[in-house]
Amino acid sequence: MQLRYSFRLYPTVGQRSSLAQAFGCARVVFNDALREREDARAAGLPFPKAAELSKRLTEAKKTPERAWLGEVSAVVLQQSLRDLETAYGNFFASLKGTRKGPKIRPPRFKSRKDNRQAVRFTANARWSITPGGRLNLPKIGPVPVRWSRVLPSTPSTVTVIKDAAGRYFASFVVETGPDLLPETGQAVGVDLGLTHFAVLSDGRKIESPKFLRRAERKLKRAQQALSRKAEGSNNRDKQRVKVARAHARVADARREFHHQLSTSLVRENQALAVETLSVKGLARTRLAKSVHDAGWSAFLNMLGYKAGRAGREFIRIGRFEPTSQVCSHCGIKDGPKLLHVREWTCGDCGTVHDRDVNAARNIAKAAGLAVSACGAQIRPGLVPAPRGEAGTHPDAACSTRSVEGITGLQAG
Repeated sequence: MQLRYSFRLYPTVGQRSSLAQAFGCARVVFNDALREREDARAAGLPFPKAAELSKRLTEAKKTPERAWLGEVSAVVLQQSLRDLETAYGNFFASLKGTRKGPKIRPPRFKSRKDNRQAVRFTANARWSITPGGRLNLPKIGPVPVRWSRVLPSTPSTVTVIKDAAGRYFASFVVETGPDLLPETGQAVGVDLGLTHFAVLSDGRKIESPKFLRRAERKLKRAQQALSRKAEGSNNRDKQRVKVARAHARVADARREFHHQLSTSLVRENQALAVETLSVKGLARTRLAKSVHDAGWSAFLNMLGYKAGRAGREFIRIGRFEPTSQVCSHCGIKDGPKLLHVREWTCGDCGTVHDRDVNAARNIAKAAGLAVSACGAQIRPGLVPAPRGEAGTHPDAACSTRSVEGITGLQAG
């Protein structure tokens, strides 16, 4: 499989100037090609092919108006044309319905004020990693890199990115095989929420860090300071970077939390079951800010690719499974419940359930996993015992039983 590894770059002042020139040239090439295609569409002519656009780019470098395009790596400019080709391909596939997900808009012109700038170098650009650990880029030079881990194989491409906070990153694409982990024999169902980020079928609850909520006051003050700065002033630009850095710290903390939790779950369990969530629908409710703060989609994507690489079983159940309505002990559907009901008693077997733990166990059962109930917050209620069993105390130990095998409740 292909994986991306990102590392922080610390270019010098001169290298930042060279990177800014590369960003600008790639943007101009993209916009020129987009304008030619849009002009052809308006005139009722067929779109110029990628080879024709590449030929026109070569001719443009010989003109006085575009001679400065030759000051950057030619690979960067060719990759910009490929990005436009990919954007159009995705747009047409979306119109035809062959591309999954919502409809997407046609490519737009790029602005030098865009928050994110990026250029891509392929293998034929002859970039390299020096013996001293620097990233040597053509016509830019050796850029210092903060290596946080070792690349598993030789990268095929590297993308240099500048984000809204003014930070530089190198994103490497590498081919890697599976990194299988020892089998554990454990299975877990995961129910995602807002009060608790994740509730597991074994009874564990992971608190939601709420990174955005905790940083709201600082973000509000930074945004208010930005609104007081004059349009187009240097002070406004400096404050804009401060706001972007504050948001970047929140996003980085959330991403780190997702990585740590997903890695822990994959290492501990042989099979993982989650519920398919309609994040887009939930984001239209009054809980939108909290839903986006949780970052469920990013977490599930991490959990999925890490499970696949480690040889774990990752199962998604349908979003319409009544996991909060069914008793995980006897299987009786007890009907819908309001959100404020966090604990309920089964009307058939009398078992008292924690709403979230019960949902996590039902997720695991719906995925076909036998999950132990040990440690889960579940206790039998007061149920009158049948006359023939009055005074008996069935064994309630469950260390070696699956959820489906638990039938005895203390009746006395």
